[in-house]
Amino acid sequence: MEAFIFGVVQGIAEFLPISSTAHIIIAQLLFGYSFPGLSFEVILHLGSILAVILYFRKDIFHLLQTFFRYIAQRRPQDRPEFFFSIYIIVATGITGVLGIFLEDILADSIKTPVFIASALAATGFFLILIERFHKVGSRTEKEMTLLDAIVVGLAQTLAVLPGISRSGSTLIAALYAGLDRTTAVRYSFLLSIPVILGSSVLAIGDLNSGALAAIGSSALLVAFIASFVTSWLGIVWLINFLNKGRLIYFALYCFILAILVVSFLNNGTVVTLG
Repeated sequence: MEAFIFGVVQGIAEFLPISSTAHIIIAQLLFGYSFPGLSFEVILHLGSILAVILYFRKDIFHLLQTFFRYIAQRRPQDRPEFFFSIYIIVATGITGVLGIFLEDILADSIKTPVFIASALAATGFFLILIERFHKVGSRTEKEMTLLDAIVVGLAQTLAVLPGISRSGSTLIAALYAGLDRTTAVRYSFLLSIPVILGSSVLAIGDLNSGALAAIGSSALLVAFIASFVTSWLGIVWLINFLNKGRLIYFALYCFILAILVVSFLNNGTVVTLG
């Protein structure tokens, strides 16, 4: 049951602008449970990455096709998609380098309830700011620039902080840069693939048979399936919601969760994830 709940929490929160890392830590605090190493987290993330890869498989194939075709043939019609791929690579590189550096500096100091609540409140604040006080732009991927990729990459770096949503930070940054909602959402989701996949690959070295055996194969399978299914549902729902819904609802959720964390979990506990 715990494996199922962790899988559902990961899947739902991964692509919504509410921080999956914060939700996993909160779930651990509630259960009084600490993962043995990073093995379980890798399984959870693999479920999410499989869901986003399968959902955007046509986009991924199209981007790869146009990327290499533009290099070989320099077809003008492939140029926008070629540079869109470049901007994904640039933002990923910025996040990878700065994210590892930032996480090493802050370490376990960022995993306390007070810090998580503060980060959730910050996420909520910026969601309201972009929703209520910033006019949504109209630029599509054809008008994207290198500066857009740098801004989004820097914003995504902040997602190493539990409570700062990766999807939320990229959406906010992309919308702030003047991209329209469709482009911002597509860029955010496609950008999640190399980021989540890269972090999972880096954590593979922490996989060990002892930790996996301690969790149990059935629990791992349940967590993986739950993460995959709920991630898929989260992707479908969020894309439909953002076409007509408002980010302020996610902001209110972040504020409420922050208050609950400070009120009921602020006992100085630090969860060891590594």
